[in-house]
Amino acid sequence: MRRRERKEQRRKNENAPRLRERGLELGLRAGAAHGGQSEPPFRRPSPDLVILYGAHAVRAALLARKRKLLTLYATPSAAARIAPDAAAAGLAPHIVEAQHLARRLGKDAVHQGLLLEARPLPPADVADIETNSGVVVALDQITDPHNVGAILRTAGAFAVDALIVADRHSPEFSGVVAKAASGALEHVRIVSVVNLARALHELSERDYTLVGLDSEAPRSLADTALTPPVALVLGAEGKGLRRLTRERCDIVARLDMPGAIKSLNVSNACAVALSLLQSKLL
Repeated sequence: MRRRERKEQRRKNENAPRLRERGLELGLRAGAAHGGQSEPPFRRPSPDLVILYGAHAVRAALLARKRKLLTLYATPSAAARIAPDAAAAGLAPHIVEAQHLARRLGKDAVHQGLLLEARPLPPADVADIETNSGVVVALDQITDPHNVGAILRTAGAFAVDALIVADRHSPEFSGVVAKAASGALEHVRIVSVVNLARALHELSERDYTLVGLDSEAPRSLADTALTPPVALVLGAEGKGLRRLTRERCDIVARLDMPGAIKSLNVSNACAVALSLLQSKLL
C-alpha cells in the first residue's frame, strides 16, 4: 500500500509544473473573456471598412441606419450612454478599455469611449441628387479632413442637397472627417466623381447656376442676384479654384469682410456663403 502511495505521489510531483502552466493559461483566457487587457479584435484597415468614433458620429450612424453596421466598441461608461441607440440598431457593445481605443485610433483622437466599425455608405451619382433646398456644394481638391468634416457639418446644418467631391483628391469619409462632421456624414448625400469639371457640366445641364468662391473676385456674393438651384464651388486652401473649375463657373464671387482680414478658412467661408445663399433663395 505504501509503495502504491509513494508511486502516486511521485506522479503528481512530475505533473505539477505542467498543471501549473495549464492553470495559468486557462486563467489568462478567462481574464480576457471577462474584460481583461487583451487587445480587442479590431478589423484590419481596408477600402470597405469605415471607422467612426466619437459620440455624435457613432450615434448618428446607429440612428440613421444608412450603412451596414459591423461592431461597436465602447468603454463601460460610454456603453451605458449609448445602450438604447445600440439596442435599437441591433448591436451589443463590445466592452473595451479607453487605452485600446487610443492605440487603435491614435492618442490624440477624441473618441469619447466609442468606436464603430461599419461599411461605406452606398455610392451616389450626380443624377441621384434631388433638388430640395436648391443648393449643392462642390469641393475642388480640398483634402484636409478637418476642413472637409467642418464643411459637411455646415452642409448638414443648412440642409444642402449634396456634397460633390473628386474621388482622388478628397480624404476618406471616415475617422477624422466623420468626427469633425459631428454626425452630418449620415445626413448629407456624398457624390464622389472622377472628373469634377464634368460633374459641374452635368449640373449646368440640370439648370444649376455654378457659383465659385474667390476672395479676389471682382463681384460680391452679397450683391449677386441668384435663383435656385445653385452649386457653390469651393477651392482648396492656398490654391483656390483651379483654372478649369473656374472656367466652368457661371459666376465667381467674393465674400466681403468688414475687418482687416479679407479671407476666411474654407470651412468658415462655406458657412458664411451658405448663410447668404439661404437668405437669397428663400
